This record gives sequence, C-alpha cells and structure tokens, in this order.
Amino acid sequence: QVQLVQSGGGLVQAGGSLTLACVATGSISETIFSTNPMGWYRQAPGKSREFVAAITGSSTNYASSVKGRFTISRSSAKNTVLLEMNSLQPEDTAVYYCHFLTPVKENWGRGTQVTVSS
Repeated sequence: QVQLVQSGGGLVQAGGSLTLACVATGSISETIFSTNPMGWYRQAPGKSREFVAAITGSSTNYASSVKGRFTISRSSAKNTVLLEMNSLQPEDTAVYYCHFLTPVKENWGRGTQVTVSS
C-alpha cells in the first residue's frame, strides 16, 4: 500500500517562491520509486486537473505553462520528490496533487493549496 504525503504550499505574493514536497511511504523498493514517474498535477477552481511536472529516473517533463519557472527533483531523503516553484503568478493558484504511477496502481496525494496573490 503506497501513500503519498505532501507538505509545503500556502500563500505567496506574485513573483514569490514556494516548494512542495511529496514522500512516498509504504512497501516501495528504491527501484520502483526511481524507475516510475512521480510528479505533480494541479486543479484550479472550476477547471480540470492538469499536469504540472514529473520525474522518471533523472528525466523530467514539464507543462509548457510552468517550464522555466518550476523545477522538479529528487530529494536526498528517501522516496521524496520536490517541486520548486519560482516566479509564481496568480494563475498558478490551485490545489496541487502529488502523483505516483506504478505498474499496478495510480497513486494520488490528498492535495495542498497554493494561493498566489496579485
């Protein structure tokens, strides 16, 4: 059973920065963690959930709307992925969900609110 525990988020002014963290807990081998995609989606009020960023091994992928501003990386802590968000804009306001896709199941975190004020 995999659980995704999120931390970070909050309220920031436009142009500011925030970092989100996601820890995958449960019976996960290092191989499974590092070779399957883990990342973030977000959902703004009244909109569908959308892809933000993902990392598989050392390969990263970003939505065009965040490329150059957001950075996804693996932390030195076990089974932890970080999303560093810079130059935040009001349109980045959303609930951010951690996502981990394994061969047997798609896993989601509970979500964390990010609010960017203008």
